[in-house]
Amino acid sequence: MDRFEYRNGELHCEDVPVRAIADAVGTPVYIYSANTLRDHYRRLVGAFAELSPLICFSVKSLANLHVLKLLAAEGSGFDVVSGGELFRVKSAGGDVRKVVYAGVGKTDAEINAGLAAEIAYFNVESEAEFENLSRLAGAAGKVAHGALRVNPDVDPKTHRYTTTGKKETKFGVDIERAERFFFAYGKDPNVRLDAIHLHIGSPIYSAQPYVEAINKTLALIDRLRKGGYAVNCIDIGGGFAADYGQTGSPTAADYAAEIVPLLRGKGLRIILEPGRTIGCNAGILLTKVLYLKEGGERKFCITDGAMTDLIRPALYDAFHFIWPAKSAIVPQRSAEFVADGAMKMDIVGGVCESSDFLAKERMLPPVQRGDLLAVFSAGAYGFVMSSQYNARPRVAEVLVEGSKWRPIRRRETYDDLIAAEQGL
Repeated sequence: MDRFEYRNGELHCEDVPVRAIADAVGTPVYIYSANTLRDHYRRLVGAFAELSPLICFSVKSLANLHVLKLLAAEGSGFDVVSGGELFRVKSAGGDVRKVVYAGVGKTDAEINAGLAAEIAYFNVESEAEFENLSRLAGAAGKVAHGALRVNPDVDPKTHRYTTTGKKETKFGVDIERAERFFFAYGKDPNVRLDAIHLHIGSPIYSAQPYVEAINKTLALIDRLRKGGYAVNCIDIGGGFAADYGQTGSPTAADYAAEIVPLLRGKGLRIILEPGRTIGCNAGILLTKVLYLKEGGERKFCITDGAMTDLIRPALYDAFHFIWPAKSAIVPQRSAEFVADGAMKMDIVGGVCESSDFLAKERMLPPVQRGDLLAVFSAGAYGFVMSSQYNARPRVAEVLVEGSKWRPIRRRETYDDLIAAEQGL
């Protein structure tokens, strides 16, 4: 569910025609719906209300300060994976006491920043990291809270680059090693190791992998408690799916229906780390057609948007539904949707890489130079993964609320490309 719809042949974000935004700020541009972000967050809150969870929005999925500020106002905590993301949360006015900090390569400076902020949990990924965290916490005169990231060896059946819960991963420790970990570090004076963290991958289109992972983890917690370790929190991570148009994704209520009964009455604080399920369908990338050409038997639609703006298709072979922003045909945002008169074409950008594409062999109605194309489901892992490759300035971001909109990140200039290299 989102608030992008065609009205009288024009795509609107909430009550604003996207063409008006393009006319004002140019293209490519990311456009986000404030009320869709709120709706998706509130659905999670409602679905899991019985457990009173701490919901920590995944900053890596959509990191704009204005979006973080909007979610902080809803009561959201934040999942961060770097010192820069922690800085963003603080800059947006987020409550640092609702921050959980993951990542296998936290530097001393990043750990010290988390200690100074007194964040809720460090998600600990290895024995070596724990020892370093303890050393730094002791030196700072702090007692940190640690959540051991455990890999329950569950296959989430997602892309191999985003599968993180198997044994063969750089993240966390396998579940057999977890007990030895607590035996070695569970009584540390500087880090209170009192939580288990899971993150098995993303996106996951079924609750079943969570059920399997949580059941394995609850058995581990029972063994640890019998051994005298006060484990009082479980962070089940993120990874809930979003609907990209290839397959319908479960709703928040669907996930909760199978997860909540497992955790009911266990005496555990519950943490969730959603990102994609909140942000994905709250944003589009709007791009403009530059040229049409043929190459052999293939037809190409060349746009001003490229892999530097949205790398997911090139990196993950990810599907995004794409359709003209002006269309007499109201499309069904599905991979199976084909309109009369549509032509098969590759939608590509201007970056000097053959991997630079937004879609391949996609059925589109006739388009011409100057037409606007909307790349849907681009709110998560869109702008955050953009780059300046080929010396392309990064694009603008816009937030729409009702009939009003405002830029929340200006388009970069050529001066921005060289700013960090000048005056040295």
